[in-house]
Amino acid sequence: MTMLQHDVVDFTVPAFHNGKLEEVGKENLLGHWSVMFFYPADFSFVCPTELEDLQDHYEEFKKADCEIYSVSCDTQWVHKAWHEANDKIGKIEYPMLADTTATLARDLDTYNEQSGLAERGDFIINPEGKVVAYEVISSNVGRNAEEILRRVKASQFVYEHGDQVCPAKWEPGDETLEPSLDLVGEL
Repeated sequence: MTMLQHDVVDFTVPAFHNGKLEEVGKENLLGHWSVMFFYPADFSFVCPTELEDLQDHYEEFKKADCEIYSVSCDTQWVHKAWHEANDKIGKIEYPMLADTTATLARDLDTYNEQSGLAERGDFIINPEGKVVAYEVISSNVGRNAEEILRRVKASQFVYEHGDQVCPAKWEPGDETLEPSLDLVGEL
């Protein structure tokens, strides 16, 4: 079953964000673009490299009206401890969600019942709270923030220009295509 156009469940979870504990809910996703970035666990191996990569591109995501929410099944207290103990994680400015009941991981089908952890999954959520793009990959392969940002921008473009599509490697300013019978077999 596809997660495309899936309406994210109504939720409220604790989060660690900019040195404070707060709550984040579905209402925080609405009205702007979001990336829900699931990872298996704090104090692990590949995860800090991914979260640092997202932070290194965080300003670009914000310029694209897109908030990043990192999500694991760890508690907000573990997020805080990791933030204080690890230089890579200590740079993070986006909210780190504590999905301790796996509500979000189950809703977006990234929860691994055997390990009790979320798999690596990233979900691009439109301003209405619906999934428009996602990937879930093996827990030993890190992801690339630049590619996620490119997919956010392409998703935003087609959201605003429904009569056009973005070809492979499309970047803002590149040509798009208008699907038509005339293009069939020409590309």
